[in-house]
Amino acid sequence: MNDKIKIVVDASFEAEVVNSSQVVLVDFWAQWCGPCKTLMPVLDKIADEYDGRVLIAKINIDENQKIPSKYGIRGIPTMLLFFEGVVQATKMGALSKAELSAFIDANI
Repeated sequence: MNDKIKIVVDASFEAEVVNSSQVVLVDFWAQWCGPCKTLMPVLDKIADEYDGRVLIAKINIDENQKIPSKYGIRGIPTMLLFFEGVVQATKMGALSKAELSAFIDANI
């Protein structure tokens, strides 16, 4: 996994996502999720392409249940785009790089 992707947990979510001064794309995922695995190389490329503009973060829903519950995550992969602590947009499913770039560009 790309070292530009931040792994967050329930305990660090507020400090690293909600209180972040930059736009944060959070990927809610699980190890057993096939579409989540398909999305991983796309997120690696996005992390490089948007470095300095958008922080890419991942939170495992099996190991961290408080935050997914708080944001009503019902299916994975789900991505929430945060800015100034507020969810600006939501996208579900495994996306291509072009689709994910278009989603980010339309919302930042």
